[in-house]
Amino acid sequence: MSNLKERYKKEVIPILMERLGYTNIMQAPRLEKVVLNIGLGEAITNAKALEAGEADLAAITGQHPVITRSKRSISAFKLRAGMAIGVMVTLRGQKMWDFFEKMVTITLPRVREFQGVPRTSFDGRGNYTLGLKEQIVFPEIEFDKVDKVRGLEVVIVTTANTDEEGRTLLELLGMPFVKE
Repeated sequence: MSNLKERYKKEVIPILMERLGYTNIMQAPRLEKVVLNIGLGEAITNAKALEAGEADLAAITGQHPVITRSKRSISAFKLRAGMAIGVMVTLRGQKMWDFFEKMVTITLPRVREFQGVPRTSFDGRGNYTLGLKEQIVFPEIEFDKVDKVRGLEVVIVTTANTDEEGRTLLELLGMPFVKE
């Protein structure tokens, strides 16, 4: 069991129950899954981009990514329905806890001029979305082997009902939010 998961069970749940006024442990918000996504619009013209994105995501997560395909055709982008336009990975369970802990303690502090992550990137239901401009902040990515710097999106899905509950959960788990 990861350090963070144990800390969640021993320290975070009691604090959440007290702050949010819950009577049952199962009411306390928890992490459900973490989804990583790389949009590869360039894959329309460059087939190697898809392979590179797939390799990057597999290295970062330790799990094989799924290729995402376009739902409809857009002639302005020379895009047809069903074309590969990105890769994504959904992490649950132990891999999710390990990734979240690594992201908070190692990856985010490596971002250039890091001030903290925005407090406002919640979706209204307690889920948090974080966009990173470059995949090279992850320690698993070898800078020499990167063909192009690509951004990626990390979505942290929680069981929280409101943004405030989600923010409280992520703060207690160590997410470095920007100071107000």
